[in-house]
Amino acid sequence: MKKGILFSSLLALFLVISCATNPVTGKKTWALVSNSEIFASSFSQYGEFLKTNKVITGTADAKRVETVGMKIKAAAEKLLKAKGTAGQLEGYAWEYKLVDSKEVNAWCMPGGKIVFYSGILPICKDEAGMATVMGHEVAHALANHGQQRMSAGLLQQLGAGVTQVAVGGKSAETQALVMQAYGVGTQVGGMLPFSRSHESEADEIGLTLMAIAGYNPETSVAFWERMSAKSGGAAPAEILSTHPSDATRIANLKKLIPKAKAEAAKFGVTFK
Repeated sequence: MKKGILFSSLLALFLVISCATNPVTGKKTWALVSNSEIFASSFSQYGEFLKTNKVITGTADAKRVETVGMKIKAAAEKLLKAKGTAGQLEGYAWEYKLVDSKEVNAWCMPGGKIVFYSGILPICKDEAGMATVMGHEVAHALANHGQQRMSAGLLQQLGAGVTQVAVGGKSAETQALVMQAYGVGTQVGGMLPFSRSHESEADEIGLTLMAIAGYNPETSVAFWERMSAKSGGAAPAEILSTHPSDATRIANLKKLIPKAKAEAAKFGVTFK
């Protein structure tokens, strides 16, 4: 009983003192791991990844990835400066690489380390499509989603410890059932919705970034329609997915486009 109270107290303490502020939205977020720790690991992993994969250099596509990346970086700096949170970019070491792979994907590690797979370029189609992807991925980094995911994972582990102690006096069968229910419950009811909320937030921030960078946010809808057509609807039910469904994502983007244009207008960028 005392152990259970101790675990619960530690969990509550973590929730109270381990908070950060999202530099874009101003919302309070979890921060059980510092960005300095995450960046060091991120940069190391990025370097290892580049050593073991074929990086495309000197081509028109590689140059476009870097060009779009630099524009999104500049947009991010403008946005955070306007919000008074430019200091959150301290430690960033922006890098943009095109990697030879059929995988339809791109990602941005904490600290601004970005990879585009060549397989996504036909879906991007042009710079505006690339800006849609680049803005979304950079938004994950700006909003410290990596830090939040790691923190959520630690909290999930702490919660598992509390649960384990709480059922310590029960039969082995009961303990197994409770722990299984905890795992499924925290995944479907916690971690997956948490991940989907990050994706939606990255869509919104990314839309603003691409607009400030001079790319019409309306083009993001066409990109996601092409992505949806590429997948052919082969996706798990939204409730069991880390991402919103394509239909949900497209509908949300359409609603957010006016807001993104209004934000861009504050920086002198307008669209017909």
